[in-house]
Amino acid sequence: MSDAAIFAISLGVTLVGLVASWGVYRRKGAASGARGAALSLIPLAASMTGVTTFLADLVFSPMKWAGVVVAGLAVVLYLGSGAALSRRSVTEGEDAKSSRKAAKGRQAGAGKAPKGAVGGPAPTAGDPDLAEIEDILRNRGIK
Repeated sequence: MSDAAIFAISLGVTLVGLVASWGVYRRKGAASGARGAALSLIPLAASMTGVTTFLADLVFSPMKWAGVVVAGLAVVLYLGSGAALSRRSVTEGEDAKSSRKAAKGRQAGAGKAPKGAVGGPAPTAGDPDLAEIEDILRNRGIK
């Protein structure tokens, strides 16, 4: 489409909108009429700034539509990966909480030594480094 045709169509739409805004002004008041006039001026402003030409080229160009589809795919992939990463971190956090609760339960049951038993409570059947750290904390009265 040529620039003159796009400008003529935009000017026509703007004039029709301004006439309708005048009618709204007479029926509903100045605020509604001003809002209608503001909306009516948008097509003319779009034509004068070149937005209308861009949109007309976009509508009739398969290459630009392909670019829009690729951009949409990029957004969907980005948002999907963010959701997957946040879901994974929540799941890992829940696994860590449940394993700590299970370790506390095992420790509470294993921590009670019968009377006359020599030494401290039996080490938990988990990570040996973790058992050593728990033993140090228990000796200092932290746990």
